Amino acid sequence: MKNDLKSILFKEEQIKQRVIELGDIITKDYQGKKPIVLGVLKGCVLFFSDLVKKIDTPLNIDFIVLSSYGNATVSSGSVKIVKDCEQDVSGREVLIVDDIMDSGKTGLFLKDLLLKRGAKTVKFCTLLNKQSRRVCGISADYYGFDVGDEFVVGYGLDYCEMYRNLPYIAVLNEDKYR
Repeated sequence: MKNDLKSILFKEEQIKQRVIELGDIITKDYQGKKPIVLGVLKGCVLFFSDLVKKIDTPLNIDFIVLSSYGNATVSSGSVKIVKDCEQDVSGREVLIVDDIMDSGKTGLFLKDLLLKRGAKTVKFCTLLNKQSRRVCGISADYYGFDVGDEFVVGYGLDYCEMYRNLPYIAVLNEDKYR
């Protein structure tokens, strides 16, 4: 797999340190509250697992599976629910954890959905923030790192369900997806 990569953007130790920092910030912000931490599968799984262990406040966890990419490198713009969350979000603080905020379309869809279901607040924590691709007026409340307009994989992020198991974030060689 390493031969498929152009460069490593964020090493494993950098990610671990940033997850600790995010956990501390989120702990302070949610003190005295009992949020539902909602992971957007599959991309969030490694980040989610590490992050919730660093949040030192009572919380519930749940997951949702959304689809907007398929096997493409850019969002189709059409978001569908593949597997819905199970917990009632009505009157609850919800923290969505995702791997990357790209166009913002998926985030906006999910935020609107949860607010319609009665969530008290909806905030986002993403590992990566790709502002250059944002087309919706939405942003992450917490994020690990800014990334440019490159196709990245690793630490949960994939291309065609591959590369998720890399312990770091890397840029995928264009010849692997073009």
